[in-house]
Amino acid sequence: MQSCSTFLHLQSILSIQNVSKSYGPIRALNGISFDVPEGSVFGVLGPNGSGKTTLLGIILDVLKANNGTYSWFDGMKHEDARRQIGSLLETPNFYHYLSAYNNLEITAAIRQHGLEDRERVLKLVGLSERQHSKFQTYSLGMKQRLAIGAALLGSPKVLVLDEPTNGLDPAGIAEIRELIRKLNREGITIVIASHLLDEVEKVCTHVAILKKGNLLLNGPVDDVLRSEDQLEVKAADMAQLERVLQLMSGVKKIRPADGMLQLTCEGIEPQQVNEHCMKNGIVLSHLQLKKRSLESKFMELTN
Repeated sequence: MQSCSTFLHLQSILSIQNVSKSYGPIRALNGISFDVPEGSVFGVLGPNGSGKTTLLGIILDVLKANNGTYSWFDGMKHEDARRQIGSLLETPNFYHYLSAYNNLEITAAIRQHGLEDRERVLKLVGLSERQHSKFQTYSLGMKQRLAIGAALLGSPKVLVLDEPTNGLDPAGIAEIRELIRKLNREGITIVIASHLLDEVEKVCTHVAILKKGNLLLNGPVDDVLRSEDQLEVKAADMAQLERVLQLMSGVKKIRPADGMLQLTCEGIEPQQVNEHCMKNGIVLSHLQLKKRSLESKFMELTN
């Protein structure tokens, strides 16, 4: 994971408070609230239809919320804040027969950014050596890097990306991940919407998980997506075993499964569970540590 910046403890660069959005009877967002720390790579994670793109549209003033508020840069006026935000919600319509350099000339003119910014941006996204090649000769990853380069015109402090690796092959995905890490090291706060757990786990420092318009969890990736190990235990008297384990510190959850008890534990080892049972007169006939994957936790949360 981790394109961790050294200034994650600073103030929020974006604050979202109780934002809701409906499309007729369909509730796309339902009272969403969270803060994006300055200097973070913040992932908005959830399956398709969870409200990610709607939320990005609202914070970029493309859509209007039915309820709630949001603020950039500690309450800066939206029109002033928007000039400090680069975004990529849809891939720009580049001309296939023009070079990257000339395509950015058109983009800069449309967005009223100076033409002198092109060389800086092309260097930043690693396309300097191919800046005069026609767009149609680019790989998928290069095309997406140019799209991100277009969003970087004008030196924004924040970059908002909707599914930046969507449709890319593994090589292209790796290119974009590395670019995101690089841009974050340059001091840019990045907000990414994605349905891919792997993408968020590898590049994000913070995450908010959405499901059908509701916010399930948010916070640092290591906290929100922590994979909790589970223990399977069995003894002759299962009812007594469960009573004894309920009294043990560190056992967070006990669930019957397949004739055994499944324990979700924090800060205790299997050996300690065995010793605790022995002290209470119970001999375990089965004790097994089962590693829980991040994917299984994500699926449990979102399904």
